[in-house]
Amino acid sequence: MSKSKSPECLDLENLLGITEELNHIKDIDSLLDHILHNARQFCKAEAGSIFLREKDHLIFSYVQNDMLVKREKNYNKRIYDKFTIPINRESIAGYVADTGKALKIDDVYIINDTVPYSFNSSFDEMSSYRTKSILTIPLITSRDNITGVIQIINPQLGDDVTIFTDLHSQYVTFLANNASVAIERAQMTREIILRMIRMAELRDPKETGAHVNRVGAYSIEIYQRIAQKRGDSPETIRHTKDHLRIAAMLHDVGKVAISDSILKKPARLDDDEFTIMQTHCASGADLFDGNVSELDLLSARIALTHHEKFDGSGYPNALEGGQIPLPGRIVALADVYDALISKRVYKEEWPDEEVLKYITDQSGIHFDPEVVEAFFDVHEVLKAVGKRYPD
Repeated sequence: MSKSKSPECLDLENLLGITEELNHIKDIDSLLDHILHNARQFCKAEAGSIFLREKDHLIFSYVQNDMLVKREKNYNKRIYDKFTIPINRESIAGYVADTGKALKIDDVYIINDTVPYSFNSSFDEMSSYRTKSILTIPLITSRDNITGVIQIINPQLGDDVTIFTDLHSQYVTFLANNASVAIERAQMTREIILRMIRMAELRDPKETGAHVNRVGAYSIEIYQRIAQKRGDSPETIRHTKDHLRIAAMLHDVGKVAISDSILKKPARLDDDEFTIMQTHCASGADLFDGNVSELDLLSARIALTHHEKFDGSGYPNALEGGQIPLPGRIVALADVYDALISKRVYKEEWPDEEVLKYITDQSGIHFDPEVVEAFFDVHEVLKAVGKRYPD
């Protein structure tokens, strides 16, 4: 008779499986979501955050909080908060990043006066949340570089908050060490994409890094709302968001094939020029013609279809309704929304109320009504995205 495995062995097997999954996630934000979710699952923790290092500061990069998700309709806007912490020994996260030493604190409101760090209670006061027990682990690469810290908050025992154990610390440390390598790889992927965009920006000043970051973030927030309403599983949503953000960022990369005389023309395009401009959709799709991955396929679909309109009056193939893939319908709205709210050399930004009226009026014409409904559901989150990635 075979022996049953201990809970520790089963947890180790799960942890090894999770770290293997990290190698297949391409988008940095999806990766941080995955890391934080699984670290919290191990510890049955209510909340957590990840800070990534940028020179001598930590950048607030991702957050999860189950209590606030239940309380706040537009909780996701917190993901796009932007603030930094100096890497020094005055804060908990700064101390861990500075020393490379993990901290396990049973109650952050009762910290010994002999230590240099203290707990900043401003978030608790602002959100009416009560942080108690914190586990903060450095994210250290194989070359001993500290890329950030992961902070897990309030482990649960039933309905009560308990404290972190040494076993929790061991598991999260193992996950953090493996996650650090994946984070470096995902950061490199994001940087390569932004370099591609900067190349396109040399041709078309409208295609900026801030613009594509916003379109990518708008798209995943709208998609997530649609998928949740449809009852899709959290695993499916996470997987799709990983590819969708990157593919949405690359929606206009085909413009590199359009001549400067058209791209940079300060006046309205004539009919012949507009016909040539329309070819950027097919040119963009052709860049991903190999279809060697799910990301290639999705990028090609979005590049080809994000200028189609729901009523069939768009281009290049005059598709209508459900003939247009859902990602194309989502990016169509995300791209137009960002263009309307942004100042350009040829236009001022539109007032918010005019933008919302335009999108409402175009529901069923330019835009899919289901996408429009999801857009309005998450509009407060989209405004937070704009603040995270300003021009």
